[in-house]
Amino acid sequence: MLDRRHLLSGGAAAIGAALSACSIDGPLVVAPEAGEPRRNFAGRTLKTPDYRAVYADYPGEPFAIRAFDYEQIDPRWLRQTVEYKGSEPTGTIIVDPASKHLYFTEEPGKATRYGVGVGREGFSWNGRAQINMKRDWPDWVPPHEMVERQPEIRAKLEKTPRGLGVRGGPNSPLGARAMYLFSEGGGHDLGYRIHGTTEPETIGSNVSSGCVRMVNQDIVHLYTRASVKTRVIVLA
Repeated sequence: MLDRRHLLSGGAAAIGAALSACSIDGPLVVAPEAGEPRRNFAGRTLKTPDYRAVYADYPGEPFAIRAFDYEQIDPRWLRQTVEYKGSEPTGTIIVDPASKHLYFTEEPGKATRYGVGVGREGFSWNGRAQINMKRDWPDWVPPHEMVERQPEIRAKLEKTPRGLGVRGGPNSPLGARAMYLFSEGGGHDLGYRIHGTTEPETIGSNVSSGCVRMVNQDIVHLYTRASVKTRVIVLA
């Protein structure tokens, strides 16, 4: 696994271990079309970037996005361009919790694939959604139900504009960026996010309360490509 000395400070590690980073207290299934079955739509790798550059310190941010030792994780969790056999239009996000991958369709026959962390047992979900809001370095405010379930986090919370939580920055479980998932058509907030993380060593595992977590460098990359109203499909 990753060398934590190069990943995060002790404070961020402690908060990340205590907080699940999402706002749903239990599993939610979002009326999928035909069950949204897992499909074999990903083919061979077409291209890999220069990981020394991709996962280096990220410049121009209000808070530091630190480099991490990408050679210490399974290369299947690293960003790459892959052959895409699905029929979804360009600009669609597909999350496959079983394989711990997120795909962003770039053009017909091609997608960018990222490794992700997904919901742990009892917090998985599947269905269709859309991105209705995007935030840089967002505050994280846990719901009452999560605080009741994990009372030890109370001591880690402070006042934010949205209530008691963790202010956006290096200690926030939402990392450098967050994209907020709403029901198709934007009717209501599902409580799930696609977001960065203070614990990139958890990528490739079932770890969250239903959110999709990404390495900070990867969420920044996706954030610049996925616009508001981007369609999101989470497979069963």
